[in-house]
Amino acid sequence: MSADSPAPEEDEKTEATTLESSENARIDALNKKYRLISGESVLENGEARPSTLAFLGMYLIGILVFGVHLLFSNPPEASGDASFGLKLLSTILELSSGEDLPIGFVVVMGGITWINRMLNVSTSGKWTTTALLIITLAPVVVQIDQLVATIANIFLAENMEPFIPIDYSYFWFGVVFTIGFCGATWFYQRSFSYAVTSNAVIFQHSFMLSRSHRRILFDRISEVMVERTPMGTLLGYATVTIMTDSGIGLVDESVGISAGSSGGGSSDNSGDSTVNKVRKGFFKSFFAFLSYQRTSRRVDPDPKHCFYKIRKWENVKLMLNEMHKKHSSSNLLEDLKTAISKEDA
Repeated sequence: MSADSPAPEEDEKTEATTLESSENARIDALNKKYRLISGESVLENGEARPSTLAFLGMYLIGILVFGVHLLFSNPPEASGDASFGLKLLSTILELSSGEDLPIGFVVVMGGITWINRMLNVSTSGKWTTTALLIITLAPVVVQIDQLVATIANIFLAENMEPFIPIDYSYFWFGVVFTIGFCGATWFYQRSFSYAVTSNAVIFQHSFMLSRSHRRILFDRISEVMVERTPMGTLLGYATVTIMTDSGIGLVDESVGISAGSSGGGSSDNSGDSTVNKVRKGFFKSFFAFLSYQRTSRRVDPDPKHCFYKIRKWENVKLMLNEMHKKHSSSNLLEDLKTAISKEDA
């Protein structure tokens, strides 16, 4: 061994120092990210994020947006021997797919937006609905902008250019909207982060201007539930929901139809005949039946307040159960009882 080559002991010390520095940097980053208190640390394998496939429905909506744009960009041409349905579709698209009067596009995209919102599924969130509404009204905004510029040039005799200096191309706007929607979906799924620490469970969300941070102490946990959908079973993810005594993890849902009027517009009158009283009583009972609502409580798989569709769900569930047992009042009392018994012995 030459005199200039470092000794094996020095290499090991350097490597140990590098590993220690890297570990300290990781711990500092976790402390800052989850706003941990003094003495608190994230447990091993205690950090989780939603699976990439958890938001598959949103990516499919992005593809659907491109499909609608592509359909209006190249309307199908029906031949003479085509079916009546294809001829009708071709005629409707031909009459309503123009950039100057995009009625058909607005109706189709508006219908998709409304159906997605009413289904109340994982893709029915506010930002998804807002994005779909923007896409729906985009050709109308472009057309209004061009119309305003045309009117201004007529009455003001000025060479005023439209604020949006391009025509609405279904194909290229479809490409832009699809890439933007899928990119926003990727950032949205990355905006959720969860951690099991030595003191609590942390749910954190940071998307655009929206921020939320929730800590749940282990002794507040009353139940840990695991939900695996058929798709989650195939793709290897599950949702772990924590429920507390204060109702975190549950949501009240009213089921029923409100008629809007309990009396049906009728009121009792002392001068009514027996037939009228019976008729009014029947209508009152009928409207009371229609307006009846039943309130039930169900588990709410909100990505902000649960381990939403994570892959390491088994490890997380085990950690939650162990930490809850360690911090629960009953376990502390049992440890105190055991310690007293040993002292008496």
